Amino acid sequence: MKSFKGRTISWELADGVLELELHREPCNEISSTMLEELEKFAAALEALTSHASAAPEGPSALIIHSARKEGFSAGADLRELYHRSQELAASARLASVRKFLERIHRVMNTIDASPLTTIAAVHGVCFGGGFELALACDLIVADKMTRFCFPELRLGLIPGFGGIPRLKRDLGNGVVRDLLLTGRSINATKALAVGLACQVAAEGEALRVARSTAAQVRKFDRATSAAAKQFIKPIPHKELQREIEIFCEVFTRPAVMEGLRKFVESTDALPYLP
Repeated sequence: MKSFKGRTISWELADGVLELELHREPCNEISSTMLEELEKFAAALEALTSHASAAPEGPSALIIHSARKEGFSAGADLRELYHRSQELAASARLASVRKFLERIHRVMNTIDASPLTTIAAVHGVCFGGGFELALACDLIVADKMTRFCFPELRLGLIPGFGGIPRLKRDLGNGVVRDLLLTGRSINATKALAVGLACQVAAEGEALRVARSTAAQVRKFDRATSAAAKQFIKPIPHKELQREIEIFCEVFTRPAVMEGLRKFVESTDALPYLP
């Protein structure tokens, strides 16, 4: 499937570049509906990059970006998580969360392992699960107004979409610990300095710069690029599975439901901001 327009995401393949657009209001919170559509995208991505589909007109690069002015993504849909949790008994609640995590991990791993050169063009809010989606990509091009953050600690949680193992793979421990243990955000300039972002673009220019980067990628042999990626970007499968286990362990604590309740009841326009 070379194009798709859904309720929360859209994608299109043109001129050798596959573009995935996030467009769920208000800030691309990853809900069950978005997960279903991301699973469709992951299946399409695998089909488009299979050996049988490796035709000259096939894709060389993938760009993930947001159409929402508020930012790339505020992360998981915490309101949906809270309301669904309230409807379920404790055992069913945990099973539901585990299933959601396993599904989103499969999507993230598909993007991470894709033979394409994958580029996240980010701006504004890039928090939680949205940050984890960007981390699954090979390159992050950040608008200068971007903020990166893992706010989960405020809810008594840890990142659950693969963020910890991918941060450990890509960055030094000092940066990883600061992001995870303080809940503070960092800006695009700091992200570039520590090696999280590969380029910082002017405000509103991240997608343009990502497209220029994708055009550069297209000059090279796809098989060679894919081989290089396998060598420099191993997927930490065991640590990813351990992350799911730890998330499920902490999710059962009463403090988590209380933190989610406070978030849902907040009257702040953007309660996920630091």
